[in-house]
Amino acid sequence: MRSTKFDLSVIIINYNSYEFTRECVKSVLKNTTSTVSYEIIIVDNASKKEDYAELKNYISGLKYSNVRLYRSRINTGFGGGNMYAVQFANSKYYLFLNNDTLLINDPIKICFDFMEKTKDAALCGPQIFNEHQIKEVSFDHFTSLGREIFGKKMLEFIFPGTKPNRRKLYTKPLSVDYVNGSFMFFRAKDFDSVGGFDTNIFLYFEESDICYRLKKKSKKTYFIPSASYLHYQGKSIGNTSWNIKTKIELKTSMFYVIRKNYGYLHYQILRIFFIFRYGVVSIIKPKYFRLFHRILIGLPLGKSLKHEQRII
Repeated sequence: MRSTKFDLSVIIINYNSYEFTRECVKSVLKNTTSTVSYEIIIVDNASKKEDYAELKNYISGLKYSNVRLYRSRINTGFGGGNMYAVQFANSKYYLFLNNDTLLINDPIKICFDFMEKTKDAALCGPQIFNEHQIKEVSFDHFTSLGREIFGKKMLEFIFPGTKPNRRKLYTKPLSVDYVNGSFMFFRAKDFDSVGGFDTNIFLYFEESDICYRLKKKSKKTYFIPSASYLHYQGKSIGNTSWNIKTKIELKTSMFYVIRKNYGYLHYQILRIFFIFRYGVVSIIKPKYFRLFHRILIGLPLGKSLKHEQRII
């Protein structure tokens, strides 16, 4: 068993959103109890030089030796950026925290205490609030053929024991398929044991994929309603608009995860279903023709946004 210096490594990715990263770091420093020893590792995912310079100046001015900044010369996405950061982590737990978040009630200590006493837990995540202080869905069901064809509510109706209602108010920790990727508190040895995030995925569904792999090793994911944080939706990827390019990337990741975890038959059935669905949609809304064409050719990873990145 490797020795560790800290209880926790807080890992934050910055991509052209320095102001959010600054406020996120301030939030961690202000709202985390001193009884948990931690380091903050920030990876800049090839932001514009002006944004990186602002972030570097801010970090340099801090009086905390446990806050470190690393620069990646290429945007490797959510999974790749976090995997780059893990190489510098020296702790018992990893917290992958989106930079567009603010801690509310010391969720780090609450999650730490829960993980210390719950040995079958590989990771946990708190309750999300949006910027308007409204509760948001904080966990979800595995990305699968059944979920995409029949919908989440149908799964919850048929399998209430294993697919709990995502919108219900909970007061006690709950075993779930996966928690939102904006705050994922992992036991480091469990994260390491499955190889961490799949870096073939540029954006979306990384949390579903890794939690599915952990479940196959009999390791659980828990939702912790007593812990909470605020999440500004969409700021961490530097894109506030839900455009067709984003939807294509989301579907590309989804099809990859389903084929990887459930096999070729599930992938093909879903592909045929989506060909009919988006074939009709693209007639009514021509902007969806690009998505329809990408589904028609199988949503290959080779056409992911990952391959549009340039080394800076």
